[in-house]
Amino acid sequence: MPKTETPTIVVYTHPDCAYSTAVKIDYNNRGIDFKEIDISVHPEAIPELERLAGGERITPVVVEGDKVTIGFNGIG
Repeated sequence: MPKTETPTIVVYTHPDCAYSTAVKIDYNNRGIDFKEIDISVHPEAIPELERLAGGERITPVVVEGDKVTIGFNGIG
């Protein structure tokens, strides 16, 4: 049986966003690996963040494979 790879999770964050902090704490507590892209450190990622968020500059944006989630637990 072939091994199924877990999609890499990418989380776009901003340090002033409480929901960005909440998603990182939640994932860390549950042992979920993710790649963080802090847009305050990587402003070159802002156009991609806006594309994923339908033109909005909002964080967090979580990308898991083809699934894009804006906010955390429906908030953000």
